[in-house]
Amino acid sequence: MRHFVLVGSGIAALSAAEAIRGVDASARITLASDEPGPFYSRPGLAYLLAGALPERQLSIRSRADVSALRIERIDARVHQVFPALHEVRFTDGRVLGYDRLLIATGASSIAPGFPGADLDGVVGLDGVDDARALVTRAKKARTAVVVGGGSTAIELAEGLQARGVETHYFLRGDRYWARVLDPEESALVEAGVSRTRVTMHRRTEIVRALGRNGRVVAVETNRGDALKCQLIAVAIGVRPRVTLAREAGLEVDRGIVVNERMETSAVDVYAAGDVAQVFDPVLGRAVLDTLWSAAMEQGRAAGLNMAGMPTVFHRHVALNVTRLADIITTVIGDVGGIDDPDLITITRGQSEAWSGAGTGISVVRHDASDRIRIHLNGRTILGAVIMGDQALSLPLTRIIAERVDITPIRDALVERPEALASTLLDFWHSLHPWEHAPYDHHARLAH
Repeated sequence: MRHFVLVGSGIAALSAAEAIRGVDASARITLASDEPGPFYSRPGLAYLLAGALPERQLSIRSRADVSALRIERIDARVHQVFPALHEVRFTDGRVLGYDRLLIATGASSIAPGFPGADLDGVVGLDGVDDARALVTRAKKARTAVVVGGGSTAIELAEGLQARGVETHYFLRGDRYWARVLDPEESALVEAGVSRTRVTMHRRTEIVRALGRNGRVVAVETNRGDALKCQLIAVAIGVRPRVTLAREAGLEVDRGIVVNERMETSAVDVYAAGDVAQVFDPVLGRAVLDTLWSAAMEQGRAAGLNMAGMPTVFHRHVALNVTRLADIITTVIGDVGGIDDPDLITITRGQSEAWSGAGTGISVVRHDASDRIRIHLNGRTILGAVIMGDQALSLPLTRIIAERVDITPIRDALVERPEALASTLLDFWHSLHPWEHAPYDHHARLAH
C-alpha cells in the first residue's frame, strides 16, 4: 500500500487527495497541517469578516465527502523534509515516511517594515483564524487603518467598516490597484469604497505605529499627521512559503519550481498551489498564481501524477472573479498593469501574468454602470477587465485562452469602442453558433 503525504490543508491539497483516491482506492493518504478544522473557502473569508456569511458556510466539502476520502490528519507543522530518506519530520519530533510527497504550503502575508509593526493590533488576513481574530478585535476597536492593495485590502477595509469600526484606507499611490486596473476602473472602485463610509487617504503611508503597553494606539503618517487607532490591517502582498522546500534542497526561485507534471527537483516530491512556480508557455517564463482555480487545478494534476497517472498540467489563462466595492469584476490574462506602490509583490487573488507583457493597446466600452476593457496586441486579445454585467466573461475567457485570431473584427473594436460588446458577442457566435449567450438579458450592455 502506497503512502502519500500532503503538507497543507488548502484547496490544492484537497484536490490532490481527491485525485489520488479516485485512482488508488487502497492508498494511505496523510494530510499534515498546523491549521486544523474542515476544508474551507479562502475567498469566502471576506464575507465572514463582513458578517455576510456564517463560518459554517465556508466549508467546501461535506463531512461525508471528506470521510469518503479516508484521509489521516496530523494537526502539526512539518519542520523538515528529507527527500533522500523519503521522510518528513514534525516540530514535535515525530518522523513520517512517504512514497510520494506534496508540498502545498501556500503563501503568507508580507509583514510591513515600519517601526512598531510588531505591536499587538497589526494584523493580516491569511486564514480563517485571522478572520475570527479580526471579528473579535472589531468588537472592541473604534478605529482601524488599512494599508495595501488588491482585493484583500478592500476586503479588510469594507469588512471592518461593516463591523462598525471607523476605517481609514491609506494608499501610497494616487489610485487603487494600479497593477491591474486602469485609472477609470480604480475610480469606480474608490467611489464604491467611499459609499461604504471608508475614508480613503491618497499618497499617505505609515511612518511608524505608536503603542502603549505593547498595543497599537495610533499611527504617524508621512504627512505629519497622527491618527488614533486600535487596529492596523496590512495587505501589501504575499510570498510563497518556501522555507521547507529550500531547506530540503529543492530548486526554489520566487516559489518552488515545478515541471509540467508538478514535480519538483527532488524525486517523488511535488508542489502545487500558491507555493508553486509554474512555467507558462505563452509568456515563456515561470509565474506565480494566488488564484483559487489555479490551486485546485494544480493540486488535481499533482495528485494524478503522484498516483501513477501521467498528467501534463496545462496552465490556463489567469482568471479571477471578485467583488470590488460591490462591483462584480472579472480579470482575465494580461491586462497591461503598471507598477503599484501599494504592493511589494502580488496579492491574493492575483497572477503575475496579469501584467506580463505591458505592451499593446486598450479598448474600452463604458456606460453608467458597466465597463469592459480589452487589451490587444497584434491579432489576439491578451486580457480583459469586465466590471458589472458579466455577459462577456465566458466568451472573452475562451477567446483569450485559445488565442483566437481577431483580425476580422480588430478594426471594428478599435474604431468603434461604443459597440465593443456587440462586436465581440457577434464574433463569438460566428465561431460557436451552437452556444447561445443571453442577448436579451444583457441587451443594455451589448447594444
